[in-house]
Amino acid sequence: MVADEDRQPDGERLLCLVTGASGYIGGRLVPELLRAGHRVRCLARSPGKLRDHPWAQEVETVRGDVTDAASVAEAMRGVDVAYYLVHALGSGSGFEDTDRRAARIFAEQAHSAGVRRIVYLGGLTPAGVPERSLSPHLRSRAEVGRIFLEGPVPATVLRAAVVIGSGSASFEMLRYLTERLPVMVTPSWVHTRTQPIGVRDVLRYLVGSAGMPPDVDRAFDIGGPDVLTYREMMCRYAAVAGLRRRLIVPVPILTPGLSSHWVGLVTPVPASIARPLTESLRHEVVCHEHDIARYVPDAPGRPLPFDEALELALRKVRDAQVATRWSSAAVPGAPSDPLPTDPDWAGGSLYRDERHLPVHASLASLWKVIEGIGGDNGWYSFPLAWAVRGWLDRFVGGVGLRRGRRDAERLRVGDSLDFWRVEEIEPGRLLRLRAEMRLPGLAWLEMYAETDAEGRTRYRQRALFHPRGLLGHAYWWAVSPFHAVVFGGMARNIAQAAAKGRSAHRSTAPTERGQRPRTPRGGPR
Repeated sequence: MVADEDRQPDGERLLCLVTGASGYIGGRLVPELLRAGHRVRCLARSPGKLRDHPWAQEVETVRGDVTDAASVAEAMRGVDVAYYLVHALGSGSGFEDTDRRAARIFAEQAHSAGVRRIVYLGGLTPAGVPERSLSPHLRSRAEVGRIFLEGPVPATVLRAAVVIGSGSASFEMLRYLTERLPVMVTPSWVHTRTQPIGVRDVLRYLVGSAGMPPDVDRAFDIGGPDVLTYREMMCRYAAVAGLRRRLIVPVPILTPGLSSHWVGLVTPVPASIARPLTESLRHEVVCHEHDIARYVPDAPGRPLPFDEALELALRKVRDAQVATRWSSAAVPGAPSDPLPTDPDWAGGSLYRDERHLPVHASLASLWKVIEGIGGDNGWYSFPLAWAVRGWLDRFVGGVGLRRGRRDAERLRVGDSLDFWRVEEIEPGRLLRLRAEMRLPGLAWLEMYAETDAEGRTRYRQRALFHPRGLLGHAYWWAVSPFHAVVFGGMARNIAQAAAKGRSAHRSTAPTERGQRPRTPRGGPR
């Protein structure tokens, strides 16, 4: 939550529509709007993804998509302020057309519904650089902001560079690069100046924008008080985190494409998302005005200095209090089909690997192990097999195995979990994961804590795969010989861990001086 000094003054209770509520910023903005006294409605393609958020019962959630005019029109009814927090970051070709179409639909429907203001969070663009020379993603964000400003509804377009907060893609990229590489050969963009901003200040400006006067219709640059090169940011991070001084050697041969793969290799951020982040660092992006303070006044010491924003983010990570992560939103292009209610898919193929084991422990002990699976907690199976599968997924452009967990002990629907996403969770009974790795088909992994007819604890596990074409069938039969090792070992080790009253809850941060140890991804031995 934002600190007490960031409370908004008492005023009109507005109805705010938030798009992108399952994402990093949107998931944090909703509780801040509620705290400021506003009512909130969320537009989501899959409303179920929001149900486990602590604020879910305090908001109205409607099903829809920003590219569907009818659903946007329905969501806009009675809305005072509409927040547009949707980006096609990491998507494939054609994303600029999608962004353009969605923004126009949003602007048109906001006007038809009588919305008072649109608030959009975009990217800070370099001064004096033609828009055609910008990276595609930065260019698209600039165009979306322009569409809102040219529309009939007054708009506030906030433009930020690097956002520093626990779980943000920019922060995790900085964190893992610095912590994992004491000596770095880096791209030349480490010398580019940028103006980072703490996520608390981003949220403060977003909430404050709801109350701007009707005649305000413009863009605002938002940033912290420090202007730094990426190299300086890494050095400052090392100092704040208590790490030894890093040796950084920039080289000119790493293109944006190569840089993104380098970042993807070292950090949990996949190349598809790292590329637009690194491309935006080709040009200097610093604020050229701070006019936002006229409408959202800064308290003493705000915006937060870079070091203080880092300290707050690190504290949240180490205390396992990360509210949202960059991976909170679904990965563009990842499968999103829910597990079908018809187990035979109306006659289609659905391959299964099922395991049943008795567990000499309570249901609560078994569930603790199930809910603690993944990330640095491990998969209770052959660690090399999981690592190789993660490497292969990264190689073909997938998310790989390093997204980890938002929280070391608790899961909620919509959480990313390595190359899975939590599709369903029934506390104490069922955890269903949907695969987001690159596959010729759709896959799920289910884990159950149950009792038999005599009241004894049992563990049940199902791996399900719906193949796509001949390649999908070939894939299943190619990997099925390894299932006894991977899935069979997982079931046995989970049962043994529960019987010993032991789960894999451990630290999620890389280790060096002042940090807790981590364990291999294979989980408990």
